[in-house]
Amino acid sequence: MRPFLVGIAGGSGSGKTTLANEISSNYDQKKVAIIEQDSYYINIPVINMKQKKKFNFDHPSAIDITLFEKDLKSLLEGKTINVPLYDFKTHSRLKEYRQLKPHHIIVVEGILVLHYPQIRELFSLKIFVDTPEDLRFNRRQKRDINERGRNEENIIEQYVNSVRPMHDKFVEPSKYFADEIILGENRPDEIIGSIIKKIKSKIKE
Repeated sequence: MRPFLVGIAGGSGSGKTTLANEISSNYDQKKVAIIEQDSYYINIPVINMKQKKKFNFDHPSAIDITLFEKDLKSLLEGKTINVPLYDFKTHSRLKEYRQLKPHHIIVVEGILVLHYPQIRELFSLKIFVDTPEDLRFNRRQKRDINERGRNEENIIEQYVNSVRPMHDKFVEPSKYFADEIILGENRPDEIIGSIIKKIKSKIKE
């Protein structure tokens, strides 16, 4: 059976990963896989860390879209792929990778997954998580400090110079391609339930 691809977009800190995990938890784990767009950041040329921190990771050109598209199409064709592993503390792609076999349902999440036409057309269901900016910033700040070794000054500078303008220019407009727009500040069980029902109904079609 051809894998069923679900695309989840939304701003940084909107709750995409949480939603992806909630969808996954409703199925046998052998049937569902999650792929993060963040795994496909381009390999930045060898430059010093100060320059790397100024790189615009929120621009569409920061993603290795050729490899991203190739891997998703390979999964749809029933082929196993090697998902890149990215180190967010050093801003570099690792030599190691995660091998991923085709699953019944594949959830693809990332801020720009609904921006690229060639990626967008592969999804059977497109979801956008719409979350207020203040909440997105607070979530991002906690994540970057606790998980990615960033300091508050760097987080604010990056948010003002790249995250916010790129969100307004590329991420926010992509929500109009979504089949479902949900509120990221509060997702009651009935909303998750409705998404699961939609996935099940589309699989039966």
